[in-house]
Amino acid sequence: MIFSQFVDDALGCASYLIGDEDSGDAVVVDPPFAIEPVLEEARRRGVRLVRVLETHTHADHLSGHGRLALEHGLPVSIHPLAAPEFPFDPLEDGTEVALGAVALRALHTPGHRPEHTCLAVLDRTRADEPWLILTGDSLFVGDVARPDLAVEARAGAEALFSSLRRLLALGDGVEVFPGHVAGSLCGKAMSSKASTTIGFERRFNPALAASDVAVFVADTAAVTTPRPPNMERIVELNRGPFVGAPADPAPLVAPPPGAQVLDVRGVEEFARGHLPGAINVPVAGSRFPTKAAFVLDAERPLVVAAASEAEIAEATRGLRAVGFLELAGTVSAEGPERLELIPPAALREHLSSGAQLVDVREPDEAALAPLPGSLVLPYRELAHGVLPLPRDRPLVTICESGPRAVVAASVLAARGYDARAVWPGGSDDLRDRAPGC
Repeated sequence: MIFSQFVDDALGCASYLIGDEDSGDAVVVDPPFAIEPVLEEARRRGVRLVRVLETHTHADHLSGHGRLALEHGLPVSIHPLAAPEFPFDPLEDGTEVALGAVALRALHTPGHRPEHTCLAVLDRTRADEPWLILTGDSLFVGDVARPDLAVEARAGAEALFSSLRRLLALGDGVEVFPGHVAGSLCGKAMSSKASTTIGFERRFNPALAASDVAVFVADTAAVTTPRPPNMERIVELNRGPFVGAPADPAPLVAPPPGAQVLDVRGVEEFARGHLPGAINVPVAGSRFPTKAAFVLDAERPLVVAAASEAEIAEATRGLRAVGFLELAGTVSAEGPERLELIPPAALREHLSSGAQLVDVREPDEAALAPLPGSLVLPYRELAHGVLPLPRDRPLVTICESGPRAVVAASVLAARGYDARAVWPGGSDDLRDRAPGC
């Protein structure tokens, strides 16, 4: 058996190449939109790609099944409950996809979504029992999937409870390869480790401890993790007609009227000088695609401001992964605007001069370590709608360690607020929790 795992660290998504060395046939499971690494691995391993298998309709990233179908003529299999608008082969419960002595057997496991399907992998040169299982968005390492993205949370949790019991009926030695690792918004507390076993999860996964469905549902349905940005739009893209590769963005002298500018340079570079109205989400930082998707408007033209071709290429890949396909162009990032960065030690001075502290962490983070006098508004909520923030004084944004504070300050500045950011550092560096920080 040929087996390769591909992990997108920025999104916490995993894809798989599985094949049979003797027959030379292979399939791709849950492909990323950037299909090039998968194609290169298939070439390196000397196998022919014959099919794409989707465990479900993804809500947090754009699938590469459209590119593989359009550019390479591969058929796509998915459970009929997904009701896709593209041509597909039904991946119903019990369906087997044979690749010589290797087979992938579909196990319908609803919960995360009604169509969700796990794939048990057999190598019949070794045994007729599953060797490993691709669990998609059902069982993770140390966690289970959230049930609230496609149906009402309690109904999803009830279905997930039954699906997990089906997985736990497999042998303890069966290896588990999930569709997500830490960094994804499709779970609550998943590990960064990329695989596990049924037996280990049975013993140590806290989400599997409840043997009573009511207890499991009460805990699992109480989801506080933010929903993936652009979720409805990404689901629509993944369910709709095949999406092919767009053209690369062209260099521009200046952003066109009405365009939003995403500056992907590092924080200090952005602070020293950027284009008016630019929003800063460093491409070299963690979770770039998700952060960018939270603060961008999918309906407005988007221009990427960067310092190098490498930054442009990486940003373009990340943006396409979350559904920002057609970029209006790229521009040189330097400009006349500045962003003031405030070290934690200087925060008290700014607040005593009348600045308003804005805590841009998630509410549960802020509740665990509150900052007296602050207004709690997660950074992901600042780009859209009316904000309950004063315009008659400076705003100082703060998060746990700095990155979200800078994103937030750039968003607020683009919306006309007098905004600064605590950087480098954040709430973790504040030892004095007294009023005024």
